[in-house]
Amino acid sequence: MMKRSDVAWTLVGITAVLLSGYLLYQEIRNISLAELTESLEAISYHNWLLAGLATLGAYVALAWYDRIAIAHLGKKISWWFITLCSFTTYALAHNIGASVFSGALVRYRAYRSKGLTPQEIGVLIVFCSLTFVLGTLLAGGTVLVLRPELLNRVIDAEPWLSIAAGSFLLCLVGLYVIGAWRHFAPLHVGKWRIDYPRLPIVGRQLVAAPLELACAAAIIYFALPAMHNPGYLVILGVFLASFSLALLSHAPGGLGVLEVTFLAALPELNTADVLAALIVFRAFYLLLPFALAILIVTVFEAAQWSGKRRSRSAASDQ
Repeated sequence: MMKRSDVAWTLVGITAVLLSGYLLYQEIRNISLAELTESLEAISYHNWLLAGLATLGAYVALAWYDRIAIAHLGKKISWWFITLCSFTTYALAHNIGASVFSGALVRYRAYRSKGLTPQEIGVLIVFCSLTFVLGTLLAGGTVLVLRPELLNRVIDAEPWLSIAAGSFLLCLVGLYVIGAWRHFAPLHVGKWRIDYPRLPIVGRQLVAAPLELACAAAIIYFALPAMHNPGYLVILGVFLASFSLALLSHAPGGLGVLEVTFLAALPELNTADVLAALIVFRAFYLLLPFALAILIVTVFEAAQWSGKRRSRSAASDQ
């Protein structure tokens, strides 16, 4: 049975997709398929390669999320298994979006086979989410401080407001580091209790999460034309805003939300060029990993079923 909260968030996601789709249609209704194709063809082979490498970097960093969480729990699981589990989890969660079909189920099935308890898996899932939040705060705060004019792309604000907002985000990260250093009382997220990790673990969190976000934004940056390009930090800032909105909206794959945000925040770029860059992002970061994740889940479940079948056969022979 679906929980009421699951149904509610699913409806929120559908509403977000419909609203974003309408706004997106208003922006692109005058763009022809030929213009979009021309923008895709204008991307050099070199930039296609760089976008592919950035995708690889993003998913390696996501696998690091799980590895850090496993280290925090004091468990030892092979790097290869963690990588496959993390890749599958995020590839499915990024595309499906709704909390009722979150990657938690994939992690549960995978890590239970390695002996982790449901409580430990719950802490692992929350810890990975915490790592992502820390990365968003750190990257977002840094961009707002270094490029205070960025906030004007979304709202009319004075530069000092951007610097103040960025400094506040960085202070939140600083409080987390101090909490780990001074051994503050454990964090409570819902029914889960998370002890502040050791400082070496915190250091890895503060590298892995910004690295993943930086690589994901780089996919779009490399797919955009050099002419009128506002620069990588601006693209990173817009990506952080759009990706956060997409997660909050629960829209599957941020469908429509990413496009509307980028088009609104990058008026100096040709609309077809922005859409082409986002198509590259969706293909590399979302769709291709999604197809591979389905294959991995199928193989894993087939292996699990085959193992249980052999165990039953062996038990019946005895």
